[in-house]
Amino acid sequence: MTLQQLSELCEREHLPRFAASQIARWLYVSHVDSIDSMTNLSLAVRRTLQERYDMGLTAPLRESISADGTKKYLFATKQGEYIESAYIPDGDRATLCVSSQAGCRMGCKFCATGRQGLQHSLSAGEIINQILSIPDSAKLTNVVFMGMGEPLDNTDEVLRAIDILTAKWGFGWSPTRITLSTAGVAKELPRFLNESKAHLAISLHNPFHDERAEIMPIEKAYPIREVMDILRRYDFTSQRRVSFEYILMEGLNDSPRHIKELCRLLDGVKCRINLIRFHKIPDSPYYSPSEEQMIAFRNTLTAKGIQTTIRTSRGEDIQAACGLLSTKAKQQ
Repeated sequence: MTLQQLSELCEREHLPRFAASQIARWLYVSHVDSIDSMTNLSLAVRRTLQERYDMGLTAPLRESISADGTKKYLFATKQGEYIESAYIPDGDRATLCVSSQAGCRMGCKFCATGRQGLQHSLSAGEIINQILSIPDSAKLTNVVFMGMGEPLDNTDEVLRAIDILTAKWGFGWSPTRITLSTAGVAKELPRFLNESKAHLAISLHNPFHDERAEIMPIEKAYPIREVMDILRRYDFTSQRRVSFEYILMEGLNDSPRHIKELCRLLDGVKCRINLIRFHKIPDSPYYSPSEEQMIAFRNTLTAKGIQTTIRTSRGEDIQAACGLLSTKAKQQ
């Protein structure tokens, strides 16, 4: 719950108004795991809360550990489905890739999550639970909404989770520790940009309308040029970054004409491109270019003035890398 929701709870339960701030502090600063641990609330208040509410904390069902140190966690949802989160340690940085939905309705052809369809959206509590319930929770420096689901297909709950993470009464994180990745749900994008200060990543993958629509059905409803028109209304600074994710697929989106169109499409927007190696999923017709081809693609874009990096693949051996998260087998 947000502080406003906790205040409404206190009003419903005839509790002192200041109790909302006390509860928020126990939840989001002290990270207690039981209502009984909220010791500055009276015993009567704690009993009332225990009778009518729960903490919403559920431990992961399973942990998978990659040879590179990445960890993947399987969680059950309240609706009987499953989600996955990926913990990625990297020196003094530790990032958790959280899910916002069980499954996904976007249907991107290169993504295992998209293949399983949408089961349901997660509550803010189920999103925050992924952060609080992993063993390495205290080590986290960053959270990325890049797991299962399309965050802007669940905007209310995702923004509520971001509010909890960044508010002074909540975790108190800087918004620069959070990145939201979207396939480009244009009708929800202005709301995200206006109501939060978190970083933004756009899943691009092809600059041409027809070709992008072939692998990303969302292009038919929200063309990438419409998304770019929205982004040009905002001033992205070092405090708030916009980046474009681009999975390279050999013979599909890695030609000189794609580079030329990328430069045209992104002209006038201060941004970076993250190149991602395609991770093979069963029965997929796509393949990743060689490392040399990826480097050449990166160098050409950089020479044309677009900051471009190649994202290191992490957790591929445990199916935790980009595009591989899926709980379809768990639904059988």
